[in-house]
This record gives sequence, structure tokens and C-alpha cells, in this order.
Amino acid sequence: MKRFYKLVSFFLIIGLVLTGCSGGKSKSASTEDLELTDVTFPLKEKATLRFMTQSSPLAPTDPNEKLIFERLEEETGVHIEWKNYTKDQFVEKRNLALASGELPDAIMDAAFSDYDLLKYAKDETIIPVEDLIDQHMPNLKKVLEQAPEYKAMITAPDGHIYSFPWIEELGSGKSRIQVVDGLPWINVEWLNKLGLEMPKTTDELKEVLIAFKTQDPNGNGEADEIPVSFMINHGGEDPAFLFAAFGLGDNYDHTVVSDDGEVIFTAAQEGYKEALKFFNELHEEGLIDVEAFEQDWNKYVAKGKEEKYGLYFTWDKGNISGMNDKYDLMPPVAGPSGEVNVAQTNGFGLDRGRMVITSANKNLELTAKWIDKLYEPLQSVQNNWGTYGDTEQENIFELDKEAGMLKHLPLEGTAPVELREKTNVAGPLAVLDEYYGQYTTKPDDAAWRLDLLEKVVVPHIKTKNFYPPVFFSLDEADEKAKIETDLFDYVHRKRAEWMTNGNIDAEWDDYLNELERLGLSTWLKIKQDGYDRTVNQ
Repeated sequence: MKRFYKLVSFFLIIGLVLTGCSGGKSKSASTEDLELTDVTFPLKEKATLRFMTQSSPLAPTDPNEKLIFERLEEETGVHIEWKNYTKDQFVEKRNLALASGELPDAIMDAAFSDYDLLKYAKDETIIPVEDLIDQHMPNLKKVLEQAPEYKAMITAPDGHIYSFPWIEELGSGKSRIQVVDGLPWINVEWLNKLGLEMPKTTDELKEVLIAFKTQDPNGNGEADEIPVSFMINHGGEDPAFLFAAFGLGDNYDHTVVSDDGEVIFTAAQEGYKEALKFFNELHEEGLIDVEAFEQDWNKYVAKGKEEKYGLYFTWDKGNISGMNDKYDLMPPVAGPSGEVNVAQTNGFGLDRGRMVITSANKNLELTAKWIDKLYEPLQSVQNNWGTYGDTEQENIFELDKEAGMLKHLPLEGTAPVELREKTNVAGPLAVLDEYYGQYTTKPDDAAWRLDLLEKVVVPHIKTKNFYPPVFFSLDEADEKAKIETDLFDYVHRKRAEWMTNGNIDAEWDDYLNELERLGLSTWLKIKQDGYDRTVNQ
């Protein structure tokens, strides 16, 4: 018995030790108090802060190897000791650190949802920053004075600001660059070779795709052409653009707003059903890429670079098939009703949760002033796209010192997204529309996309409203997130099933009933309340 009690005591002690290691808010991952006040840059003596972040696998493992951070360290005298994870690992590692209490001074590219911000603010893992903005961050303060709508958007329902935003303006309203995410890119070289016109209706599109499959447009004597490809349920690579030919259309969050302000769930509309029937017809004809329902980004890009697609979907063709004349933007086609429509994507150039300061931070003024450097106009431009003067790889910009302006350089055979991921730092920043022509030029790919949208897409957007970046309360965000997990999983599963297997008419009523069981009405009420509160503030 004595041995038994000794063992129990031993394991109790071990349990208490482990609990002590994992519970509470340990500060060992943060910087000691440097006792710096009235901070001006560069510091007389170098100081170190400890940040957590994420980056692309294409970027250096150590963010300090990026030229932007090298220059920031020279300008400020602040060395950042990074704990960096690739994007696929980051959220898991971030959550583990937050749960263990091993908190860094701050988290950059934090990927915090509204729910994350409010949850970690409630348990005092992160701190409110509005006083820091007011006292120590003149650059961000100026941005919020120039564009006061952003201050409202980053302020939580409880009146506090808990994070530093990423803001990128490229147009506004229907003319904003995010108005439609995934665009349809069609192989015009194949159209010309087969003597085909650009399709104007869904029926004509189907005939074009059949020709792509059967008439050997690449001329190699093999039936290796892929008439249409996409990545199902994958943002800009999903074929949602075509759904608007059958009604209200669809987008990545299945939400549209009518002209009278009603929030509508697209995946429960008759037009959505008709769109899926059309895709099932394409599948039955063998026109859809057999890998469209399982392929990853790398595989999708690889086939695009080999020019195997007759039609595919993405934000910018430069990232898939290259910036050549072989593919062009296909205008929206008319559906059975004869009407042409485009559904807006609810994209907007704001990410509220881009950077947070943790409660472990003992050097708030220093941290705030370092973050504020990121909001200087020329610095924000580089953070967003990349930099200049790099002697080891291609540059995004050249610096015109006389004009104090960064000018975008033409990219020589490099996909914009790849160079951006290698060189930018993507943290908190602000690029306002008035910066173009003053601090920077518009990137060629963005200017080109905006022009295409204005000419080909915007005239066919019927609804004036889109769903803005609503800041939900913690209770709303919690309930909404719980519902969305099962609701969206179900919608996405049925989307793929009906495209491949059909039978949608027989299953539609049961599908609608299941949406209700999963909480659709509650979800719509939360979304509607948030919309009404935001647009009326």
C-alpha cells in the first residue's frame, strides 16, 4: 500500500507540474521589459522583439532574409526574432502557442477571424490597441482619419480595436478589383483554329466544349484536351461564375444581397439547382476534367501551363496559363431565360485580424511604433507587393527617388503571385486609392484586371449591393461558425455529387429540409442583422 500511495503522489506531482507548464499565461516566449519610452527610430542601441508569423513555402524560412525586413531593421534598430511557420502549419502552431500560454510579443499575419479576435480578447490573450493607435501610431491614425469607414470596420461590437488591419484599395463599389473572384478564361487559340465564335449562351458554350473535346484543337492527333477544368469549392478556381446564367448566381460564401437589402443564401435557390443540372450535362458528355473534384493547386497550375484547358477559372490567367494571347476572358453567357447576369463576390480589401499584440508584451510603445512603420505609404506598398533593389532576384519595383515613388516593373516570365509570395511581407498595411500616382503606380496585372472587369463584367452585374465585412459579436460569430461548419460542408458535398451523379430534382426537397435542420434560417438572421447594423451605422 505504501508503494501505491507513493506512486499516486508521484503522478499527482507530475500532473501538477505539467498543468503548471500548460496552464496560465507563461511569458517565456516574449521579450523582457526593455524600459524604453519616448521611442524614436533608429534606436541608439539595438533591441529585440519576438514575433510569430507565417509565410509561403516559396519565401525564406527566416523572414529576416527578406530585403524588406533587412531595411526595416536598419531603419528602426529593432531586430525581430521570428517564429515562422508555413501557411499549411501556421494556424495549428498558433493555436497551440495560444493555448499553452507561450505567447510571443505579437503575431503578424495572424489569420484571426472575428471570432478569434473576440475570444482571445475576452480571455485577455490579446490586448485592445485603440490607445496605442492614438498615442503612438501617427501613420495608422492618419489612414483612419483619411478613410474613417475603416475605423468603424475594425472596431469590435464592444467598442474596442483588437488588431491591426490590412487595407488594399483598388477601385470601389462595382468597380473594385474584388467584385468577382474567379473568372472564366477561354482558349481563344482553339476557338480560332476551329472557326468558332466566342459563346454567348450556355448552349453555345456546351457546343464549344464538345468541339474542344472532339476536334483536336491542339493538333497533336491525341484526345488529350481538357474542355473545362476547375477546383470545386476552391474560391476563385470554382466555376461559380457560370451559375449566374441561371439566376442570382453564386460565390464562395453563398451570399448575395438584393437591391432592397435582403440577404439571400444562393445555394437554396432554383437557379442554383438549374446551374448544377447544366454542369451534370457537361459531366455526362465527358467535358469536365476528371480531376476537377480532387486536384490541388499545383496540379491545376501544371496542366494550365501545358495549355491543356479549353476553359478554366481563376483570379488571373497569369498564374495559370501565363500572360499570353492564347487565353482571354470569356464574357458572361446568357442562360435559358436569355438574361445575362454576374453575381458579385463579397470580396473587399480589408483583413481585420492581420496583426495582434499579446498580453505578454512588456514593450507596448516600442511594438506599436514598429508596427506603425508598416503603415507609412511607401512601406505599405512594399509590404503588399514586394520591393526594389534586390540584386539576387527579380524586383517588383524600381524606386524613383526624385518623385518619392515606387514604380511597378514588368515581370519577365514570373507569375505575379509567386514573386509576391517570395518577397512581400503581407503584414498590416494600408494602400489607399489616392496613393496611386503619388506613392506608387498600379501593378500592371491589377490595372489590366480592372480594365477587363470594367469592360466585360461590370456592365452585367445587376445587383448594386454586396455583403460587407461585418464585425459580428462573439455570440453571433460563435453561432454562425457552428452552423457554417456543417452547413457549408453539406452544400459543398452535394455540389460535387450533383455535378457528377445528377439526380438533383429527386433530392432537392430533402436537401432544402436538411439545410433548415442544419440551421439555415438562424444563419440568415445573423447575417441579416449584421448587414443591417453595418450599412446603417
